[in-house]
Amino acid sequence: MESRKLSTLLSSLVSQLLLLLLILFSPNPISIPDDNPDSDSDSTLLGNAFPLVIHHFLSSQEIAAAISLISVSRKRKKRKRFSDQDEDDEEHFNGGGRGGILFRLGPYRSPDSFKNWFKMTSATFEWLAGSLEPLLDCRDPVGSPLNLSADIRLAIGLFRLATGSDYPQIAAHFGVSESAARFCSKQLCRVLCTDFRFWVNLLNPGELHSVSAGFEDLFGLPNCCGVIGCTRFRIARDFIVGGAEREDGSVAAQILVDSSSRILSIVAGFRGEKSDSKVLKLSTLFKDIGDKRLLNSPPVFVNGVAVEQYLIGNGSYPLLPWLMVPFADALPGSSEDCFNRAVNGMRIAAIKTVVSLKNWGVLSKPIEEEVKTGVAYIGACSILHNALLMREDYSALADELGSYSSYDQSSQFDRDSKLVDDSVERKASVIRSALAAKAKEFDNSKFQSDPSGLVRLQST
Repeated sequence: MESRKLSTLLSSLVSQLLLLLLILFSPNPISIPDDNPDSDSDSTLLGNAFPLVIHHFLSSQEIAAAISLISVSRKRKKRKRFSDQDEDDEEHFNGGGRGGILFRLGPYRSPDSFKNWFKMTSATFEWLAGSLEPLLDCRDPVGSPLNLSADIRLAIGLFRLATGSDYPQIAAHFGVSESAARFCSKQLCRVLCTDFRFWVNLLNPGELHSVSAGFEDLFGLPNCCGVIGCTRFRIARDFIVGGAEREDGSVAAQILVDSSSRILSIVAGFRGEKSDSKVLKLSTLFKDIGDKRLLNSPPVFVNGVAVEQYLIGNGSYPLLPWLMVPFADALPGSSEDCFNRAVNGMRIAAIKTVVSLKNWGVLSKPIEEEVKTGVAYIGACSILHNALLMREDYSALADELGSYSSYDQSSQFDRDSKLVDDSVERKASVIRSALAAKAKEFDNSKFQSDPSGLVRLQST
């Protein structure tokens, strides 16, 4: 028996027992009229009326049970999974075809099916439905109530994000109108980006301490607070307003991740033709770091050099005291080479995140929506990416990365040297050299304890 039902039953039993004791031992017994005309007086409840007490007791249990069943029924009805429905039910789901509802969650509950349709396991779907239910249920189109459960709304929105299906396909699949399919898809993005954006806003001192510890354990470089990267998502030209201003038909997204590919920060919507360094300069991340609102913890000392909290980037970024990039033309086996290999290894987390985001169907091809909606899709998929990692659900996480060149778009952009003056670059060079020496020490210690480990690191 469920704990809630057991608690309700025990509470009711105790209350009825107290009532019975009160009646039996009351100094002024309650009297009721006697149906026997030959009786000289009314009978007390202790005598002839005792069966009524039992009847009252049992009846109240029936009422309590009925209420409990109604409550359970309501919950089951609210979270119902498109069980068999007749044609009258189809109208309840806003425009289902006369052929009946085409989509049912039941047959899709296998791990592979849920991964294909929703990019998550059925357990994660249930958890997400419970988390989003109050917000998904709270608003419908004006004058056109959908009467769809939160589960179905979530399923429609996830199906759009996971498969990239267009609205006519979604409408046919779920047995709803195209307008309902569009509304549910955009509603899910709105709820995630508005009310759950904190799932990707993880730049606080406590979080960054654990982030730097994760990188140091794996690669030996202390005080690193994330890997930064920039990628582009295509927008279908027919949906671009002022297409001449967006010549490549894409939007840029800047992503900061930890060693587990969890997104710490994301900002999207820049014109795709802008270089990575220009996107960085335009981002709030750049301003917050410059104003010491981020990466402002005390430095650590490496070989006598004060190393403040910093990020790792690729060669398209400038070298800054808080942004370390690879050395150019490092000699094999040198400290600089060890540092570059460590940087390449750390950047795998960012590349894995980009690949995972582009595996979501709606982001895997030109987005046939306005730029604003496309940016919302990027944000929603990023939030879901972190939610799945939080659940240890790796359904949407990329398994194979292939070569760096397939996913690293930075080579087509030049470094923006205007971000850096000579004094800043000299300070950054001193910090990078100290970290390079640390990387060399880590490589040597790693090779002594596990010779094959160095080979694996070099292969990355």
